[in-house]
Order: sequence, then structure tokens, then C-alpha cells
Amino acid sequence: MITKEKYLQMLSDNVVDMEDELVGGVAQDYIDAGYPALEGILKGLVDGMNRAAVLYEEEEYYIPELLICSDAMYNGLSVLRPLLEKVDAKEKYKVVIGVVEGDTHDIGKNLVRVMLEAAGYEVYDLGRDVPLQNFVDKAKEIAADVIAMSTLMSTTMQGMRKVIEKLKEEGLRDSVKVIIGGAPISIAFAQKIGADGYSANAVEAVKLVNSLMENEAVELGA
Repeated sequence: MITKEKYLQMLSDNVVDMEDELVGGVAQDYIDAGYPALEGILKGLVDGMNRAAVLYEEEEYYIPELLICSDAMYNGLSVLRPLLEKVDAKEKYKVVIGVVEGDTHDIGKNLVRVMLEAAGYEVYDLGRDVPLQNFVDKAKEIAADVIAMSTLMSTTMQGMRKVIEKLKEEGLRDSVKVIIGGAPISIAFAQKIGADGYSANAVEAVKLVNSLMENEAVELGA
């Protein structure tokens, strides 16, 4: 019998090795062996996508490779996600996510979205190059618990500050948590603009949202 750890390694490898036609079968075998879907997603598929993201950052992978890795992850998710324990609708927190206006880089944002969905959050993806007011309007429309913004460009960072200012103007700031991320973003910048948190990658973003939703005080820089 194949161990759970071996299956998780296989799922991760299928994603990073772009085995988009094999991963579904491995995911089904993993489930048939009685192993938990959530672990298969987080420690298998998402782990593989994180490895692919590192290869992209190191310029060993480029956009085409990353897209095939993403396809592989989604093929695995199509098997595992329906088997996640159903989260009661009233307990399902709502997250609005997007790349701020002026920036079209969305790979990191897509990773965060997938991980949040896998962790049971209801995610509303506004896409990339999102007009700043749209974050506020969507948050108001769905009574969002969290707004997550990203950018890879230093020239668009200030848009994040403006979204927080708009939330204050409309009396929404106290009812929604704001987290930010992206290559030029830092904890210091998050503190400066009054965000509730900063994460350097998708895994940390989920941990951050979990902490904020559990009403744990997240000390920036702690």
C-alpha cells in the first residue's frame, strides 16, 4: 500500500512536472486509499504549485510552463475539492481579491485565490488591473470579511492606500480586514498604509486570513 506521504509527493510532482493528464488519476487513487482531501490539496497540489512558482521566480519556468502546472493543479482539484467537508454557509467567510489598477501580473493572486478556496473561503476574484473603487463596491455588495490586494509593481502600490482611504470614507473600514502582498510590498508598507496584514506568499496569505478570521490579533512584524 502506498503511504499518504508518497501520494502527497506524487501529487506535488505531478503539478510541478506538468503532468496534467496523470494527476486526476493519482488524486482519485489517493482518495480511494482513504486519505483526506484537504491534505491532498494543500500538501500535494498546492505544494507543487508553490514549487512551480519558485521555478518561475528563478526563471527556470516561464508563463507557458506555469499555465500547464496550473492546469494540472486544477485537474487534481476537480477530483479533491468536491470531497472537502462542507462548510456551513453562515460560517463561510467572504474574500474579495484582485490585482490593483495599473498592474496585470496575476499569477500570485491566482495562487492565493486557489488556496483560499481550498481552505473553504468564498472568494470573489475581481481579476487584474482592477479599478480601486471596484474593491470597495464589491466588498459593500457582498458584505465581505476580507479584501486581498496584490501588485508586482512599485508604481501601483499607492493604490492600496487609496482603497483603504475609500473604505474609511464609506464607513466600511471597521467591518472588513485588508491584506496586501506582492514583490515590492513589505510589512513596513502594510503598517504605513494601515493594512491589517501582509503575506509574502500564498501559504502565508491563508494563514493570515485564518488568523484574522479567528479574531487573533495579528501584530505586523511580530
